[in-house]
Amino acid sequence: MPLRAHLRELRNRLLLAVAGVLVGAVIGWIWYPTVFEWLQAPVADLARDRDQLIVLNFAGVATPLDLRIKLSLFAGVMLTSPWWIYQLWAFVTPGLTRRERWYTLGFVGTGVPLFLVGGWLAWWVLPKAVTLLAGLTPSDAVNVINAQEYLGFVMRIVLAFGLAFLLPVVMVGLNLLGAVRATTLAGGWRWAVLLAFVFAAIATPTADAISMFALAIPICALYFGAVGISALTDRRRDRRSAASQAVAAAEEQA
Repeated sequence: MPLRAHLRELRNRLLLAVAGVLVGAVIGWIWYPTVFEWLQAPVADLARDRDQLIVLNFAGVATPLDLRIKLSLFAGVMLTSPWWIYQLWAFVTPGLTRRERWYTLGFVGTGVPLFLVGGWLAWWVLPKAVTLLAGLTPSDAVNVINAQEYLGFVMRIVLAFGLAFLLPVVMVGLNLLGAVRATTLAGGWRWAVLLAFVFAAIATPTADAISMFALAIPICALYFGAVGISALTDRRRDRRSAASQAVAAAEEQA
């Protein structure tokens, strides 16, 4: 495909992905009270356990509307993850053969659960972060948390974890396209491990190493798994290429 056609395809896929997220955001708008209750649960649980006033504060007249829109979009991204992940894959399918397009099912079927597992892991880490940070409030004081900052932090960490778990699937997809070989991916394993731990240290605000390792180790395992799958794909591709060259050489000699 020429560059203009690729850009047109990218625009169309982005529009379809955004349209899907907006539809999901409508559902998120309807479910806003439930979504908000889920996201503020760590704060409410900490306040109940400590028998202390620890609450979210909506500082501003327009803050409730602003947060409702953001939470609706966040819910839309999570709910429609199968749709926009498929659009990501569909953007590259014109470069695949008819047989390789069957990999779409495997890409979406693997990418969606990994994205959701990453989000769930972030949700597992979140109460620990809230307990550690807000739990430092003296017993004779109150903690009024800015709702914008808290919910923004929660949404960022959930999406960051989800996208981090989705990255290895993208690596395999690029390998299927022939854009990168397994040897190239494996050659940068030291940097990949370092970046995984740096990302985990930044994404997990708690001071304990357990939360950092809980994120970094699965990312590293998924990275090496993607390298292994890419190596198998390269081996099959090389065998097919060698067989085709042998047939072509035999035909030339004949």
